[in-house]
Order: sequence, then structure tokens, then C-alpha cells
Amino acid sequence: MNETDSVPLAEYAFERIFDEKAAFEWMQENWTQSFVVCAMYAAVIFAGRMYMRERPKLDLRAPLVLWSLSLAIFSIIGAVRTGGYMLHVLTDRGYRESVCDTSFYSAPVSKFWAYSFVLSKLPELGDTVFIVLRKQRLLFLHWYHHITVLLYSWYSYKDRVAGGGWFMTMNYAVHSLMYSYYAARAAGYRVPRPVAMAITASQILQMAMGLVVLGSVHRWLDERRCPSNMGNVIWGSVMYLSYLVLFVWFFYKSYVSRAKAETTKESAKKTE
Repeated sequence: MNETDSVPLAEYAFERIFDEKAAFEWMQENWTQSFVVCAMYAAVIFAGRMYMRERPKLDLRAPLVLWSLSLAIFSIIGAVRTGGYMLHVLTDRGYRESVCDTSFYSAPVSKFWAYSFVLSKLPELGDTVFIVLRKQRLLFLHWYHHITVLLYSWYSYKDRVAGGGWFMTMNYAVHSLMYSYYAARAAGYRVPRPVAMAITASQILQMAMGLVVLGSVHRWLDERRCPSNMGNVIWGSVMYLSYLVLFVWFFYKSYVSRAKAETTKESAKKTE
């Protein structure tokens, strides 16, 4: 899809005036700063855990509700705006064009949300601050996911690689559900377990689809209209595959294994 092709979505002023060329230039010059940010993030959260070890946990319920709700609203809007673009490309030009399309990074509506997506990986690191200060269990999956997503997002945006529209739209959509769930939980609502299971299942589906998209990029890599590079495909595949394994394991431990344990416990009570 060419930049001159129209996408049937209303444009808002801030989307229309956004200077994506300046954004690309900044990212190409500064994307390696993501390594510095991630190193600082790791140092702060693990130092924070040591600091909180002998101190009482903080409640922070109200700030957490506001934090999660803000990210939920941002993700919902991002999903709607990028989803509209991707749906247009899919229905009008097909799956292959939706994968190889790079106008996503500069089209009138999606250009703002593409850049907002990669920058949003910075404030999302704040999720871990709440976990540390509230002395909750810090999973490897949690901090590994935050670090690698930030690195890969900045690395990919600077080159405007094929597949970006899929990656960003899927992430926006899943985060819409995830942060809405976090906000509800922080506000004290009892969310049914099937809802949490559905969200984790959507994350698993996202990782599987990410691998499918990267496989498609690799298949069409040598074609002029499907720009990427083997480095990006390899690192992206390693990242998505590791996420897939970790999220499947998390799903099993959190829901399947726990359900079996609860069933066994109930059976034991009945036989007493």
C-alpha cells in the first residue's frame, strides 16, 4: 500500500500534523539508548526489591487504578486506530500486503500511533515499580518481557520493517484487555477466573501469530515490497518463541495445574 492511498478513517489534528520523519530520524540516532534504559530498569527493580525486603509493603491502590486505567484507555484508542488501518489493508489488499506494508509507519492515521507505541514501552516499565513497592511476586516473564519488547520495538521502528502493523495492532489489542483487567483488580473488583484465562490465552495467540507473521516476512524477504532483514527476523522469532513458551507455561501453572490441585484437594475432603 502506498502512502498516497487513502484509508477510510477520520483524521484528528494531532495525527495529521505529527512529523514522522523527525520521529524516524530521532529513533535512528537514539535507538541504542534503549539498552541504557533497560540496564537502569533492571538495576532499579532489583535494588528496589532488596530495599523493600525488610520494609512493609505499600498499598498504592488508588495510584495503581489510575495507572492501569490510563494505559488501558491509551491501548484501546491505539487498537481502534491501528486496527482500522490494518482491517482496511487486509480487506482491500489481502494478508500478504498487510504483512509487507510499511506505509503503516507514515500513513496519516497510523503514523502517530506507531511512534506512540514504541515510546509507550518506556512508561510501561512502571508496572514493575508497583510490583516491587507492593511486594508482589516478580516473575521472570514480567521483567524479561518488558525489556525485550522495548529493545525490539525501538530496533524495528528505526528500520520500518515489514510486519510492524501486525505486531503493534496485536499488542495494542491485548494490552487493552490486560490493563482493563489490572484496573478492575486494583479497584477491588472480583474478576472471574475465566476472564484472566481468556486474557492469557489472547497473549498466547498473539505470540503464535507473531511467529506466523515473521515466517511470512522471511518467505517474502527478498521481494522489494517486503522490506526487512535477517537480523530482525531472527531476533524477532527468538523473542516471540520465548514468549510463547513462557506464556504457555504460565497458563499451565496458573490455571491447569492449579485446577488439578484444587480438584485433588476437594476429592480428598470428600473422602475424609
